[in-house]
Amino acid sequence: MKFKLMIWRQQDPKSKGKFVTYEITNISPDMSFLEMLDVLNEELTKNGEDTIAFSHDCREGICGSCGIYINGRAHGPSKATTTCQLYMRNFTDNETIVCEPWRAKGFPVIKDLVVDKSAFDRILRCGGYVSVNTGSAPDANLIPISKKTADEAFDAAACIGCGACVAACKNASAMLFVSAKVSHLALLPQGYPEKHERVMNMISAMDKEGFGNCTNTGACEAECPKQISLSHIARLNRNFISVVVTSKDK
Repeated sequence: MKFKLMIWRQQDPKSKGKFVTYEITNISPDMSFLEMLDVLNEELTKNGEDTIAFSHDCREGICGSCGIYINGRAHGPSKATTTCQLYMRNFTDNETIVCEPWRAKGFPVIKDLVVDKSAFDRILRCGGYVSVNTGSAPDANLIPISKKTADEAFDAAACIGCGACVAACKNASAMLFVSAKVSHLALLPQGYPEKHERVMNMISAMDKEGFGNCTNTGACEAECPKQISLSHIARLNRNFISVVVTSKDK
């Protein structure tokens, strides 16, 4: 297979970026998208050119490091798939593929397709900790939790923090990420003591980082590789309103 690649090149955060076109041939349909970029970088190295910077680590859809805006979609055309799990057979031969970094104020470009996602780490730190002593595994299992609740908490915890929700949102909102991180603790008894404080702190941190507001278009859920549900945003909003109303009553 052969492709024409239009890739965003930007030397550093302060430089002005632009699209640069590359042509690549002899690409196996069984290659992942990142493996295809590896091949391109090998060719650039042989030609003495600067290689394309892109984020990656596990290449198994687990770590959340990768993330490229491909042909107008976060992580590309396949549903519930990270960039590292996207294969070239999902494209047609001779297709032009446009590659961009995540576009958001909260994710400034470091170089080429790499963005700084440390804002997510700062938001998580504002979530604090769970003060309940869960004890050993047998003790923890003695706390009654329904299967439905446990499954919902586990689904929320599946968020890998890749940032696709932010990239897909027209407002660059991080609400799906924040709500998932809030939900997986708020749903369980161990997370109750800091439930309200956690919501306020994380929303405040999200706003401080420059992420936009949620307007319920659903693009975040549609592009999320782990299919995190919008219902978590609804839970986050309910918790936030509850805290605001309670504080006013006092």
